[in-house]
Amino acid sequence: MNEQQLRTALLITSRRLIELGLNRGSSGNASVREGAAMLITPSALQVSEMTPESMVRMDLQDNILQGGKPSSEWRFHRDILAARPEIGAVIHTHSTFATTIACLRKDVPAVHYMIAMAGGDTIRCTPYSVFGEQELSDHVLEALQSRKACLLGNHGMIALGTDLDDALAVAIEVEFLCEIYWRTLQAGEPHILTSQQMYDVKQKFVEYKKT
Repeated sequence: MNEQQLRTALLITSRRLIELGLNRGSSGNASVREGAAMLITPSALQVSEMTPESMVRMDLQDNILQGGKPSSEWRFHRDILAARPEIGAVIHTHSTFATTIACLRKDVPAVHYMIAMAGGDTIRCTPYSVFGEQELSDHVLEALQSRKACLLGNHGMIALGTDLDDALAVAIEVEFLCEIYWRTLQAGEPHILTSQQMYDVKQKFVEYKKT
């Protein structure tokens, strides 16, 4: 995609996050890799008021190349894209169930086999850090090692993808998994899949992608 197409895709994704109930108002943010730079949603602007031209273009050395004020969370978007060349898009949400588990400061264990979709046997939760600070980004990079998603302590969720569609699919799945975990905690003590069972799932995923 060219820059204009990426701007439009970023707007469409931001609208989908609202439609799906994963974000509300001006909460959350998203970014997409654009060559050696990134496009990121603007700060404190309702999605309903955004246009493709609202998206802020930044390089990965903190410089604003085009547009106004970027999302306050630009640091972890920058750091993720700089550290993970295979990742093309980053989505951050304040979705209900992911945020609920994040407020409990719990990792999401292998309560369902689809946890493997996020890259491991758990979805890690970071310690709490003030939004927009470098400390939060440092915690995020650690929690995302070998993962495509993490929870932010007392805050929300981050989902990664090769592109915006992939990152959105991860965000939707993580919210579902957090809902399942929350509901099983209300009903009793969930049975957690073993490391061997999760390994078997990951192998099946590899085979599934080959078909």
